[in-house]
Parts: sequence; structure tokens; C-alpha cells
Amino acid sequence: LNLPQFVQLMETFVGEDISLPTVKRLIAFIKEEYKQTEEEKMEQLEKVHRISRLAQRKLLLEALFEKWDNNASGFLDLEEVDAVLSTFKEGMEKEALRKAKKHLCSRYPQLSRVGKLSPKAFQTFLELVASELTGDEDEALDNLVEFLTRSVERSHTECLQSLARRKWLHNIQQAAETSRASMEPVYKAVFKALSQDAEAHGDNKKISAYIALLEENQLSPERGQILLHYVACTADDAPYVLNQRLYKDMKGVSFAVVEEGKPIHVPRVQLHGNIHFWNYDRPVEERKGSLLVLPLHDARWRVFGILGLDTLRDQCEKTIFLTHEISFYQGVSHAFSKAYHHICTLENVLQMTVTALDWLYPRAPSIHTVITYLVEPGKDKTWDYALCKMITTDNTGQKEIHSSPVLLLRRENLLRDYLFKCIDSSEVISTSVCGEHHIAVPLRDLSGQALGIFDISIGRHQKLPPHEHKDLQKMLKVAQAACSEILKMSLEETEPAYVLEAEHVANLRHAGLLFHRFMLQDLRKCV
Repeated sequence: LNLPQFVQLMETFVGEDISLPTVKRLIAFIKEEYKQTEEEKMEQLEKVHRISRLAQRKLLLEALFEKWDNNASGFLDLEEVDAVLSTFKEGMEKEALRKAKKHLCSRYPQLSRVGKLSPKAFQTFLELVASELTGDEDEALDNLVEFLTRSVERSHTECLQSLARRKWLHNIQQAAETSRASMEPVYKAVFKALSQDAEAHGDNKKISAYIALLEENQLSPERGQILLHYVACTADDAPYVLNQRLYKDMKGVSFAVVEEGKPIHVPRVQLHGNIHFWNYDRPVEERKGSLLVLPLHDARWRVFGILGLDTLRDQCEKTIFLTHEISFYQGVSHAFSKAYHHICTLENVLQMTVTALDWLYPRAPSIHTVITYLVEPGKDKTWDYALCKMITTDNTGQKEIHSSPVLLLRRENLLRDYLFKCIDSSEVISTSVCGEHHIAVPLRDLSGQALGIFDISIGRHQKLPPHEHKDLQKMLKVAQAACSEILKMSLEETEPAYVLEAEHVANLRHAGLLFHRFMLQDLRKCV
């Protein structure tokens, strides 16, 4: 038990109307009677030491990754890391390196195809190498980290540039986590990061930027099975680019980027001959500048769209994108992909929740309302969070999906403190507020932390009828199983269920069907 869970256990045990002297007697009793053997003490100390060591290792490897990934591209080249590691101990550990690489490629099958290490895959690679070396594994890993740290040197200017870029990339992820399942803040954060970098590290270039997602071409399939739908762009380009659709039979390099999965840089568009210009108002003689199109990859390195940049609005001669800029823009495309899939996951969780509540309401008429909240993290990820009201359902089945969700802060909602206690402890809380009985149930992520919460009001009843309580428990169990399945889909090691944006729409239906699938499996176990 952690501290919030222990406090909640004690509060549940003593009940709401207990007197202070009784509480004090209980505390004195626990202090006197709770005994810990030497063996238990050692086990606990070892566990704390192990957790601390793993946390330190994670921070150390993250710092090493960032030092190597100077331009904040989000990935390292596997062959480059492998080449440096092959010189470790003057090349005496090549066999251990070969075995570790083989294990790594079996865990991340896409590596043999793309050759790029994410921070997680980089950490796994070094841990695998350390496990293959003789001697103490922790010491071996420390030696590897020290060796790789000495292998790269960065100037003070490079370090400052990298720091600024990582801050801008962090803002994209933070926009996703605080967007209440909306893409608009993410688009704004992406374009802001690009413009800030162009100003600070790109000779103050004037850039246009746009994001296009793959969709199934249902209206005119004779022009190709898929198309690129431009869903966002910089403000000045909106009249020409926003909501446009690029087909395979049109000019452009974007589909080559989609098919090859690699960026294409056109230094001078006026000399290329295969560029599609959306702004027809711009005279032909002014169609000069550089174009860069980057693929958007999901966690399994499948392309689901493109990020494009150009300098056609910049009248300067030297507007070519340099290598360090292209690397950073790859980092932006990676950050956008993570943010996009984070929001898709939240949408799927909400769709599954709607399905679960639809299943529940005819079976539990004694439930007055169910309010679904999502946790919105603050700057301090542990405590500084808010609860975002997303869905309200009553006992008639009427649902209100809040398009402008209401934020609840702990300090402003003392009567709803039970909700925050539920999040803190990741445990079910039962309490009465103003005469109404509430059951707060967490919806947990894969680590066991609460990512959302069901606030179930049963009015002035102290408990539900047995059959309704059983159905509520069944719904909550199945909803948690479906939620876990949705979260697993977005993992780097798991094959996601869709690539096309149109498939994402279908995937929202799939998220709802997941609930029924797990319900059916649960019923089969009972038969």
C-alpha cells in the first residue's frame, strides 16, 4: 500500500461518523500491534533500493539518449550506435553485442526495416548488452553509459540549441495531455515549435507548414485508393491549403514520402517540375523556395500522413533547409505522432465508456447519474492535476458529451474531494455528499494509475439492489479490461489496429465493440 491507499483503507475501516477518541485508540493499537520481522524489513529495503536504482538508471539512459540525439529528432541510428559499441573494450565484446542486437530485433521487429532506436528501444538495447557481458549487470551498464557518454562531444551552443528544441517538443506533448481529447491545441503547438525554431536556429526563415492525414478515397477511387487530407496548416496558408485533398494522380512528392517512409527535401521547387502548388494566386515567377515533406509514423513505423514545410513566402535567396533543421523537424513529426495517437486513445476510451454506460442504464435504474472524468495532468505530474468532466449520463439513458469540458480543481471543490482521493489511491471510494450516496471508481492505465473516473450517484439509497450491484460490478470489470486493451494498442511493441484516418473513424466503433467482446468472453467463462 502507498500512503493514499493506506489512508483510504483506514478511513473506510472506521467509517464516516467515528469519534476522534476512537480514531486515536485505533492508531495507538496499530502502532503497538503492527510488527515487522527482520526478514520483512530487509525485503522492503531491497524493494525500495531496487525501485530507486531502476529510476536512476532510467534518468541516466534518458540523459545519454538526449546527448546523442543532439537535434532532438527523437531517434538514434541503430547502426551508428552499434558501430560505436563495437569498439567497447577494444572490440572484445562483439559477440555479446551481436546477441543483444538479435534479442532487440526480435522484441522490436520493425528495427530490421527502419534501423531507428526510440528512447525506449535504446534503453532496452543497452540493458540487453549489459546482460550479455560477464560480471555484475549494473556495473556493466554503468561502464557502457560512461563509454557512450565519452564518445560524443557537444559544444555549449549545441547544448543550448538542443535544450530549446526539447522544450518546444515537450510543449506539443503537454498540449495533447491538456487538450481534453481535441487536436486543435496540438496543431497550434506543432506550428509554434516550427516557427520558433525557424526564427531561432534557421536564419529567421519564413515558413509555411501543413499536416495531411491518409484517408480512404471513397468518392473517386479511380484516382487512387488513398488520398491525403490537409487537416491543419499555418494561418496565412489556410485559405489555400486547409481541407484540400491531394490525390495520387496529382503532381507532388507527398505520396513518394508515404510509400518510401523517408523525408524528401526539394531545395529549389522552381527546378523540380513535379510540385503541386495550392496557392494559385502566387505568380509563377514567385514560386521559389525549398520544400520539405516528412512522413508521420505510428509506433510501429507505419506511415499515416505527412508533415510539410516550405519557404515560398520567404523572398531571401538562401532558404534551403539544413541537416540539423531537418533532424529537428523529424523530431516534431515524431512528437506530433505521439500526441495524435494519445488523443486517438482517449477518444477510444471515451467511446468505449459510452458503450458501457449504454449497456448499464436499463439494468440499473436505481443509479441516478454517472459522470465520467478524465485526469488532466499539471506541471507536477503526480499531484498537480485537474479532473475534466467529459460525459454525464442519467437513469433514462440521456447522455451529455461535454464539447467544452468542465475542469475541477481540488482546492475549488472540497465537496468533491472524494474524487481526488479516488485518483490518488486508484481505489474505489464510497461516500455521502449532501445526502446523496456516491461511488467513485477509477479507470486505470497499464501501470495501475487512474487515468479517469466514474462518479456514480445512487441518490439517497445506501446501496444498490443486489442484481443491480452485480451488473454494475460486471460493467466496471469489463470496461477496465476493454480500456487496458485500447491502451495496449498504442504501445511500441504492439501492432496497432489502424493506419488510415478513415480507419480511425472505424476504430471508434471498434472501441465500443471491445466492451461487448469482453462482456461476451466474461459470459462464456460463467457458462
